[in-house]
Amino acid sequence: MKRYLPLLLSVMVFLACNQQKTSNVPVVGFVDAFEDATIAQARTGFTNALKKNGFSEADKTVKIEYRNAQGDIPTLTQIVNYFVSENVTLLATSTTLSSVTAVQKTKTIPIFEMVSPTPERMKVISADGKAPANLFGAVEDLAYIDTSFNLITNLLKPKGAKLIIGMIYNQSEPQSADAMQRIKSLADQLGVTLIALPLNSSADAQLVTQALLSKKIDAFFANPDNTVFAAFETILKNCNQADVPIFTSEAGLVQRGAVAAFGADIYQWGYQAGEQAAQYLKTNKTDGLKPEMVKIRKRVYNPEAVKKYHINIPSNFVAVK
Repeated sequence: MKRYLPLLLSVMVFLACNQQKTSNVPVVGFVDAFEDATIAQARTGFTNALKKNGFSEADKTVKIEYRNAQGDIPTLTQIVNYFVSENVTLLATSTTLSSVTAVQKTKTIPIFEMVSPTPERMKVISADGKAPANLFGAVEDLAYIDTSFNLITNLLKPKGAKLIIGMIYNQSEPQSADAMQRIKSLADQLGVTLIALPLNSSADAQLVTQALLSKKIDAFFANPDNTVFAAFETILKNCNQADVPIFTSEAGLVQRGAVAAFGADIYQWGYQAGEQAAQYLKTNKTDGLKPEMVKIRKRVYNPEAVKKYHINIPSNFVAVK
């Protein structure tokens, strides 16, 4: 036994040091509200930004615990509560519901949001007009929707006829309800007829989309709505069968089959939030950090969709595949 004692002590010291090293690795709690191919690009951008700044799971310089609520609010709450109880180093939240839930559950753990609107749009501003002190990341307001919605009238250019545009929106999502009101005002200014129908979940998308198409709409506008994201393939299939083009404010949906968009690049959105998170991990300070507007927006089009609907695209648009 004495002969093996030095070896045993060495192993114990090694394990203790390794455990201490592991415990010092920062932990990121990444919260996704929905399973969606477009939204998933934000997570990729976020993790790539961390990696570029020296925080990689492969190198064991960071641990990223990922959870997806699959669109279920109680599950989303449980996920955030778990990360808060584990006292993760920071929270990364993708989409509005994740960000709002995180703000409600912690005032101390830094939150780096993405694919989310401004604190004002999320209605998380305090009585004195301030955003939560622990909220950071990249956000978007609704100003870009003006340009996005105008794409429809600019590209379709009806001869004498008044355009009828359809959209669906989730009343429970603040940015979706706000977007609907803004688009309604825009439609009035442009002399466009807008038919907007509410839905509560992506499971209703088939029925609601068909109801819109029965109104003989000329185009469908996919607004910034997580339920629309989740049900986009259903919406696209029905619109294509009825020969109704889809326009949007989200570049990722163009890659999935919409005709054109002016909007944020979801990957870059996540990357921008990731750069802020990396700065915090390097310094353990939030000095100079705040929710900042998305920096990269693009005018993009889908070549196949453009060909299908015989639409002429301006030269300042970029093709996506």
